[in-house]
Amino acid sequence: MRISEINRKTAETDIQLKLNIDGSGKSNIETGCGFLDHMLTLFAKHGRFDLDVKCKGDIEVDFHHTTEDIGICLGKAFSDALGDKKGICRYGNMILPMDEALILTAVDFSGRSYLAYTVNLLRAKVGDFDTELVEEFWQAFVREAGLNLHINQMAGVNTHHIIEGIFKSAARSIRAAVAIDEKAKDEVPSTKGVL
Repeated sequence: MRISEINRKTAETDIQLKLNIDGSGKSNIETGCGFLDHMLTLFAKHGRFDLDVKCKGDIEVDFHHTTEDIGICLGKAFSDALGDKKGICRYGNMILPMDEALILTAVDFSGRSYLAYTVNLLRAKVGDFDTELVEEFWQAFVREAGLNLHINQMAGVNTHHIIEGIFKSAARSIRAAVAIDEKAKDEVPSTKGVL
């Protein structure tokens, strides 16, 4: 099983994160931010990843450090759990409707970090969560996981639906990309032989 455990402590956050890529979608999330807890729970469920996250952050300031640092830890956990990426499908994509919102995500676990984020959120906050932090989360995740991630909002005006759609769609794209290709389970999916 592809499992990773990340512990990261800074002056701003103290995070313990456990990831099982080959899980069933179980999660136990405690970030101090209810909206982020909900998004990570959705991510685990739709990706069928088992995910435990405990974070003590400087949320009396805002949720920026907590959100970014959890993105760092989750990306590192994927990188560690995938190792040399032997046997993975490598690519995944999803077009996901969330009521009036429509989100497209596409993933390549190439070993190179790139985020294309084409999203227009009309509200600055959902509850007490700054919506600009969604991009910060995915930027940190991409950097540590070593993947290309394209997130495109194709329709929608409801900020909550758009963000939910992003997390669900990304989870399903990542799930497809990290799935084992039974016809090539002993091969690295690259002509270079490494990713």
